[in-house]
Amino acid sequence: MMKTSVCKLCRREGVKLFLKGNRCETSKCAIQKRNFPPGAHPWTRVRHSEYRTQLREKQKLKRFYGVEEKQFTNYYEHAVRMPGNTGENLLALLERRLDNVLFTAGLATSRRSARQMIGHGHILVNDHRCNVSSRRVRVGDRISVTTREKIRSVAKEAFEFRSSYPVPAWLDRDGSTLEARVSNLPARSDITFDVREQLVVELMSK
Repeated sequence: MMKTSVCKLCRREGVKLFLKGNRCETSKCAIQKRNFPPGAHPWTRVRHSEYRTQLREKQKLKRFYGVEEKQFTNYYEHAVRMPGNTGENLLALLERRLDNVLFTAGLATSRRSARQMIGHGHILVNDHRCNVSSRRVRVGDRISVTTREKIRSVAKEAFEFRSSYPVPAWLDRDGSTLEARVSNLPARSDITFDVREQLVVELMSK
């Protein structure tokens, strides 16, 4: 995805991006061990500007959901064409990615892990195999894990680890069957990630 180490990405953005799965919840987390920017001179005075602030918010959002520049631009252009607030539309589109839904439902330890499971064909959407991690889920879609025992054990372990984490209101999950169902479309209040989407819109609209 990126050439930079994922731990350095968290330190550079100064926020947990949960790119390392379970490790982000332990004392080995990069933010807890070294809560300062990477590099030889992390405390060097940096000139702050409006553009820098906007760019940081955009990069943070891209890295959190694991999308590339071209993908992100396509999401933004789609959000502009949708009725309503462009920033909220952008977040909703990113939230509806299949890899994000799998992680949010607790069936994978990270979005990277979810992307790998989907790419290898271990995830079913409405009982049909899907290997496209960017697929946009719709209301009523049912996401489940294939019957392969090894994959189900991995998903079950992930679910047990993340069972205590809150699930947004637009998702329903069942740990016994390792399934998740999209009951509604995500709203801005369902997204707890600390991002100022209006700054991203301002940057992209230039």
